[in-house]
Amino acid sequence: MLIGVSLKLYLDIPSTLDWCDRVLALLADRPAIVDGRVRVWVAPSLPAIPLVLDRVRGSALAVGAQDLFWAERGAFTGAVSGADLAALGCRYAVVGHAERRRLFGEDDAVVAAKTAAALRTGLTPVVCVGERERGPGAEQECRRQLDAAAPSGPAVVAYEPVWAIGAAEPAGVDRIAAVCAALRAKGNPVVYGGSAGPGLLTKLGGAVDGLFLGRFAHDPAALADVLDEAGALAS
Repeated sequence: MLIGVSLKLYLDIPSTLDWCDRVLALLADRPAIVDGRVRVWVAPSLPAIPLVLDRVRGSALAVGAQDLFWAERGAFTGAVSGADLAALGCRYAVVGHAERRRLFGEDDAVVAAKTAAALRTGLTPVVCVGERERGPGAEQECRRQLDAAAPSGPAVVAYEPVWAIGAAEPAGVDRIAAVCAALRAKGNPVVYGGSAGPGLLTKLGGAVDGLFLGRFAHDPAALADVLDEAGALAS
């Protein structure tokens, strides 16, 4: 079971470090996390990454980046190198999130280039895929996006239906299970995101390999409930 949390740009640096301290206390007394059956990682804002890495060093909480650039070096003002992220100690990099596509114009070609950059620099890409509308065809569209990203190494796939991100409720259990089954056929572990919160993992059972959480997990108490669910399933 893999549980990821993106802090997006909600928390400032002091709040991020406080979140880490509270979560570290949660992880320390959960056997499924201590023995590795449940893995947890967080993607803080970029400026917070070095401080977070210092704070969590030696713990079960891994760290990732919310984005990276497709090249390691060059005349790319403002870009962030996957090689530098890996050198700091990051283990994951989120690629192709719907907000990156919508706000920054990232298309399939950019997602593929960033996926390759993550793998090339030793990071595990968390490749986000998801349909824009609630209608039929979600499995085909998500498979198409994953094929376009072309992960040629160990990658995690995050199924995040665009219409469910920031919504009051996640996608339905049957829809999640169907899409994740189609994505799992490619051989990668698949997690669900998109208004995911406590209770969903239990309903999904073995249909997913974990969750990619957003605002619900910004409350460590809510994250604790999810970790308990993950531990029960991992047992």
